[in-house]
Amino acid sequence: MEAKYNFKEIEPKWQRRWEASDLYRVTEDSSKPKYYCLEMFPYPSGNLHMGHVRNYSIGDVVARFKRMQGYNVLHPMGWDAFGLPAENAAINRGIPPAEWTWSNIANMRRQLHAMGISYDWDREVATCHPSYYRWTQWLFLQMYKHGLAYRKKAAVNWCPSCATVLANEQVVDGACERCHTPVMRKDLEQWFFRITAYAERLLNDLQKLPGWPEKVKIMQENWIGKSTGAEVIFRVEGSGEEIPVFTTRPDTLYGVTYIVLAPEHPLVMQLAAGKPQEKEVEQFVQAARYLSDLDRTATEKEKEGVFTGAYAVNPVNNERVPIWIANYVLMEYGTGAVMGVPAHDQRDFEFARKYNLPVKVVIQPQGQELDGATMTAAYVEDGIMVNSGPFSGLPNREGIHKVTEYLESIGKGKARVNYRLRDWLISRQRYWGAPIPMIYCDHCGLVPVPEEDLPVILPEGVEFKPTGESPLKNCPEFVNTTCPQCGGPARRETDTMDTFVCSSWYFLRYTSPHSKERAFERDKVDYWMNVDQYIGGVEHAILHLMYARFFTKALYDFGLIGVEEPFQNLLTQGMVLKDGSKMSKSKGNVVSPEEIIERYGADTARLFILFAAPPERDLEWSDQGVEGCYRFLNRVWRLVAAYAGAVRGAGGTPAVNTPADSELWRLLHATIKKVTEDIEQRFNFNTAISAIMELVNGCYRYQDTVAVNEQNLPLMGEVLRKLVTLLAPFAPHIAEELWQGLGGRESVHLESWPAYDPEALVTEEVTLVVQINGKVRDRMQVPAGLPEEEVKKLVLKREKVASLLAGQQVVKVIVVPDKLVNVVARRAS
Repeated sequence: MEAKYNFKEIEPKWQRRWEASDLYRVTEDSSKPKYYCLEMFPYPSGNLHMGHVRNYSIGDVVARFKRMQGYNVLHPMGWDAFGLPAENAAINRGIPPAEWTWSNIANMRRQLHAMGISYDWDREVATCHPSYYRWTQWLFLQMYKHGLAYRKKAAVNWCPSCATVLANEQVVDGACERCHTPVMRKDLEQWFFRITAYAERLLNDLQKLPGWPEKVKIMQENWIGKSTGAEVIFRVEGSGEEIPVFTTRPDTLYGVTYIVLAPEHPLVMQLAAGKPQEKEVEQFVQAARYLSDLDRTATEKEKEGVFTGAYAVNPVNNERVPIWIANYVLMEYGTGAVMGVPAHDQRDFEFARKYNLPVKVVIQPQGQELDGATMTAAYVEDGIMVNSGPFSGLPNREGIHKVTEYLESIGKGKARVNYRLRDWLISRQRYWGAPIPMIYCDHCGLVPVPEEDLPVILPEGVEFKPTGESPLKNCPEFVNTTCPQCGGPARRETDTMDTFVCSSWYFLRYTSPHSKERAFERDKVDYWMNVDQYIGGVEHAILHLMYARFFTKALYDFGLIGVEEPFQNLLTQGMVLKDGSKMSKSKGNVVSPEEIIERYGADTARLFILFAAPPERDLEWSDQGVEGCYRFLNRVWRLVAAYAGAVRGAGGTPAVNTPADSELWRLLHATIKKVTEDIEQRFNFNTAISAIMELVNGCYRYQDTVAVNEQNLPLMGEVLRKLVTLLAPFAPHIAEELWQGLGGRESVHLESWPAYDPEALVTEEVTLVVQINGKVRDRMQVPAGLPEEEVKKLVLKREKVASLLAGQQVVKVIVVPDKLVNVVARRAS
C-alpha cells in the first residue's frame, strides 16, 4: 500500500471500476428480499449544491448498507427536467430549452459520478425525453377516461402588458417579473385533475404511514383540511336565486347578521345591478383581481368589503340580512360564500365593527351574560344557546346536530363534509412541459389524442418572444392537426402540464425504464413497490407528496398497480446552512461541492455532511469540520497501511490472549452493534461515524501500548477488515482501496455486513463509582453483573468508605448496576 492517502488517484480509479463492472446494476431476484431506496430527483439547474450532496449521501449510505445486509437494492437516479427556468434561459441566453437542460444534466451526472453515489445508471430517466413524457401523456388520458381530468374556467395570473398567463413563480410582489406591470386575475379555460375525489382516502391513509415524520402528516392533514358541518341555503330576497353556505357552526345560525360573497362569485354583479352600490361593487371586484389569494387571506391583511345592495333570508328565522362582498372570501374555498356571525367569529367580529354591522349573541358562557353592543372580541368557546328559537337552552355542541337536522327537515340544508383541498390545476401556458394530449374539433368538440399516436412531440426551432407567451400558440405545424374522429381540421391543446405531473409517477418508471409498450411493467412494479425509503426536503411535504399519493391511488383503482401508497418510509433532511443562513448566491455564502471534492475528495465531503448533524436537522457548514474529517480519513489510511503487509490474507476467528486483546475485541463488537443500530433504526449517521472514530482511536491505543512483538496480528487484521467494512457506506472509495490493501479480492461493497458477537460485549470486570451523599469518594473494580446485595456488602466493607462513614448512620444504599453506588448517610444522633 502507498504510504500516503491520495484521493485524487483513488476516487476516479474506483469510479471507473464500478462503472466497468456494472457493480450497482440490479435486476429482479426473487431469492433476495428487495429494498427500494430513492432520493427525490433533482431539477437540472446546472450544478449540485450542498443540499444535493447531503440528500444523495444519506440515500447512498442506506443503499450500500442494505446491499451489504443481503438485500436486492434498487437505487436509481433521474431528472425532473421540465419547467420554467429552462424557458427563461431560452429567452435570456438565446438557446433552446432542450439544449440548456441536456447540458445541465450532463454536468450534474458527472458531479454525481464524482461523489461516488451507487446509482444504477442504466435506469436513468429524464422527464423531458419523449420516451418518458409519452407515458405522462398516456397517464393523463387514463385520468381523462376515468373522469379525473376535466376542463373548466379558472382564475389565473394575467399580465395585461405581456398579454400572457403567468405562473405563481413569475409574479413578484404582485407584478410581472418581466415587465413589472401589476398582475391581475383572469378567468381562462384550464385543465384540472379531480384530486378532491380522493380527499378522504388521502387523509385516512396517513394512518398507514407510521414511517413518515409526524410533522409531514400533520401538514398534509391541514392541507386537506377536512371540516364537518352543514350546508345552509339562504334565499336571495326578491329573486329565485339561492346562496349555499358551508359552516362548521350551524349552532350559531340564529346569530347571522350578514352574508359575504367572494368578489368572483357569479351572483355578485347580478345582485348589484341597478342599485346605487353597483359602481362601487364593480370597482371593488376589479381591484380584487389584482390581489393574490395569499394577500387576500393573510391574517395581517385588513379585511375590506362593500355592500351589494341586496339581502338574503335566513332560513331558520326568516330574518333579512345584507349581502356583502369582501376580499377575504375566495371563490375556490367552500361555496364562495360565508355567513357572518360576528359575536362568535373573530374575523366576522372585526369586519362587523369596521362596517357598523349588528353583533348578535346566540351562545352564552356558563355564568356570564354577553352583550353584543359592548363585546370587545368574539366569544368562540362552547356554551348555552340563546336567542335561538326552539334551540335556546341547549348546549351548543348538541345544538350543532339539532339545527342541522332541522335544516334537513325543512329542505334548507344538510349535513356536509367540506375539504380545504382544491382540485389540482395542471395547465401551464408555456412551452417547456409535457403537451396535454387533447384536440379541439369544431365538429366533434373535445377529443383525446389516440394512445397509438403518443407522444405528442414538442416541436423544435420555435421562437421565444420576450413576452413569455407560449411559443406553441405561434407554431402552426404543432397547432394545426386533424380530428381523430371525423378527420376534419382541428387544433391541438397548447397548454403543457404542471411539472408536478411528471414527478408524480417517476418512481414507477424506474422499475422498468426501458419499456416501450407500457408506462411500467406490472410484474416489475409488483416486485419493487412500494418505495421502502424515500428521502428529500421537507419543502415537498405537501404538493409533491400529496400528488404522488393521489396518482398511486388512482392507478391502483385503474388496476394498473397493486399498492395504494407510494412511499413506505420518509426521511426529510434538514438544510445546509453557512453563517446561520441557508446557502444562496445572493448571500455570498455558497460552498461549491466541486471545490470541496477537488481539495479534500468526495469521501471527505460525504463524511462531513453525514457527521456534522443528524439528517433531519439543519446542518451548519464548518471548514474546520471538513478538515477534521479529512484528518480522520488520513488516520485510518495510516493505521491500515501500518498493518496491511503483516495481516494481508489472514482469516478466521483470532485468539484473544491478553487484557489488551480483550478490550480491542470488545470495542470492535460494540462498534459493530452501535453502527448497525444507528443506521438501521435511527439514521443517526453522525453517532455511527463517531463510533467508528472511537474504534480507530482504540486501534491506535493498542498500537501504542502493546509492544510490537507482542501485538496480536490476526486480531488486528480482523479488526481492520471489519473497520473498513463499517466505513464503506460512508466513504466508499477509500474503503475500497483499503480493502484491497488488506487482501480483499472482490469489492468491499459486496461483503456481508458484519454481525456483532453478544458474548464479546460482556466485560469480566467493571469500574464502580462510589458516592457518599452524592459526592464521588472512591472507585472499585467488581465482577460485571454482580448482584445488588453483594455490591452493597463489598462497598460498605471497603476501608476508605468505612472511615468516611465513621460516626454516621447509613440510611440507604442505591445501586446502579455496573455503574455506581451511592451511600446515603446522616450524622448519628
